[in-house]
Amino acid sequence: MKVLITGASGQVGRALQDTVPSGAEMRALTHAHLDISDAAAVRRTLADFSPAVVINAAAYTAVDRAESEPAAAEAINAAGPRHLAEGVLGIASARLLHISTDYVFDGGGSAPHAPDDSTNPLSVYGRSKLAGERAVLEMLGERAVVLRTAWIYAAAGSNFVLTMLRLMRERGAVRVVSDQRGSPTAAASVARALWRAAALPGLQGVLHWTDEGTASWYEFACAIAADAQAEGLLTRAPEVTPITTAEYPTPAPRPLNSVLDLSATASQLSLQPVPWRDNLRTTLRALARG
Repeated sequence: MKVLITGASGQVGRALQDTVPSGAEMRALTHAHLDISDAAAVRRTLADFSPAVVINAAAYTAVDRAESEPAAAEAINAAGPRHLAEGVLGIASARLLHISTDYVFDGGGSAPHAPDDSTNPLSVYGRSKLAGERAVLEMLGERAVVLRTAWIYAAAGSNFVLTMLRLMRERGAVRVVSDQRGSPTAAASVARALWRAAALPGLQGVLHWTDEGTASWYEFACAIAADAQAEGLLTRAPEVTPITTAEYPTPAPRPLNSVLDLSATASQLSLQPVPWRDNLRTTLRALARG
């Protein structure tokens, strides 16, 4: 199976490269090698490699900056997936697996969001990602899979775990929002689900995948502090103070409830999610080993 990965330098892109299954011929392209907002470049690249599966891990993820750079977010998150879908259409039987986000929801209510729940993004980022989803699904139909995920982190890159560790070391104290709830998710978990989806040619539509369990950002930060200290990444316990969303205003509104319903996806993929705390410990252990 020939697989083309876009966004290869991102957290999920790197995790996909670290977990390539046997029998897959992979070509992983960073933004420098393929800018998916360039329709002509996308067409040439797909025609040259002729993949059976394209996994789109490329995205504009600067959520707050997107509020002042909507055109940049739209180019990568909306136009880019459309260009990929157009390229996939030209390859017989090829499929597109596209990564999306919990930010397509407004976060209302307390129940986990199911794949077929109504969307209502609150931010430029969320709206651009939803536009990308719709383009992929409308153009490719049964040849498309949209996998929504949330709160991704890894041992490298830009993410909440690494930011918290840095601030805890530098300041000894952090103030963290406690009224937004979601599921911390290791990039490796998303890669695992995507590789399973790639191996199921009949799979189609919208899937939800995160690690198992939920937390607030505050609870996530408390877990980072405790587990990082246990692994020797922190020399002393930092002070972690809960605050409200209103006390930490940001340019882009965040959904208060980012929890995704995984039940349908777990059944379709025959895959069980790993508890988020287990994957956090694994990631921090990897950081401690260097």
